[in-house]
Amino acid sequence: MRFTHLDTDGKIQMVDIGGKRHTRRAAVAECCLKMSPATLSLLKKNVLSKGDAFACAKIAAIAAAKKTSELIPLTHQINLSHADVQFTFAEGEVRITASAATQYATGVEMETLTAAAVAALTLYDMLKAVERGIEISGLKLIQKTGGKSDWLKKSTGKISRRDKR
Repeated sequence: MRFTHLDTDGKIQMVDIGGKRHTRRAAVAECCLKMSPATLSLLKKNVLSKGDAFACAKIAAIAAAKKTSELIPLTHQINLSHADVQFTFAEGEVRITASAATQYATGVEMETLTAAAVAALTLYDMLKAVERGIEISGLKLIQKTGGKSDWLKKSTGKISRRDKR
């Protein structure tokens, strides 16, 4: 296996995607914020002193997806056609699911991972005055479509990959 971000001398480089076809590419990433039931209740009721935490986190996540190439040095600048984040609840946790899409020569995996992470960090910032022990965990890519292959992480933890060649 060859690392594409290394040249023939083993030095770091940005991958040249100039010859690749522009196709629809999409990805989904997620992470969790674990907190006490009392803090989760305040969050759900939208009664935090800093304001609407979910609206703030969603805006931050979308902005982060759009700025990924400024944060992660070897990622390409991508014009996103879609970026979103959703929040779901379980006992003592908020699951953050970020999605993005483009019509381009490279995928949006890093954009979705960045969006999910920044949404989690924003929620942490909004909640830290209420609870310091909040935990961010499980940042992972769960789906990628477009390009050479489609990829899906199943709930069992197994990865399903379908090459398109």
